[in-house]
Amino acid sequence: MTMGTSEPQQRPLTVEDLERMPDDGRRYELVGGRLDVSPAPVFVHSLVEGRLLYHLMTAAPKGHIVLPGAGINLNDAGTHHRIPDLLVTRKADVEKPYLTRPPLLAVEVLSPESVFRDNHTKRAEYAEFGIGSYWIFNPSTEKPGLLELRLTDGEYREVTQVFGEEVFATDAPFPMKVVPQHLVDEALDDWMESVGDN
Repeated sequence: MTMGTSEPQQRPLTVEDLERMPDDGRRYELVGGRLDVSPAPVFVHSLVEGRLLYHLMTAAPKGHIVLPGAGINLNDAGTHHRIPDLLVTRKADVEKPYLTRPPLLAVEVLSPESVFRDNHTKRAEYAEFGIGSYWIFNPSTEKPGLLELRLTDGEYREVTQVFGEEVFATDAPFPMKVVPQHLVDEALDDWMESVGDN
């Protein structure tokens, strides 16, 4: 099985087939019935994801849910299934076991093998599905950055892009501020100070 590529098979796979995948830390998604596998996240990816999760959960108003690694069925056949690193949805739109309505926000944290997928493939898929906001975080230790895209006329338009110590401020899906550099800093003291500032 090749990491980050689609695996050929005899028939289109569905989300029911995902239940038989090993619980090995890798991410198993579906694209047109083909398996798309990503490796388990590395330290900095997990660090950023955890800190962004905290910021989103702290800022989320009543009636919203912030979820890490929740699956979304992008079509009725269950052959197109994505798992954003983080998402925000309304409580009223929650379904089990997978979401079938567009969340308000999807967030992807880039890794070396996901750059094209997150910036191009998922960007097009999330726009077509109707996800209102899409954030792409680049966890580069030299110049971490956060790109905010919003859906306009069926396509994502760049709203904000900040780097390093610049403050990222948004009102969608709700007001929130965060500093990209603070999300990658390994020192917990520095990060906790930034949490107090927001």
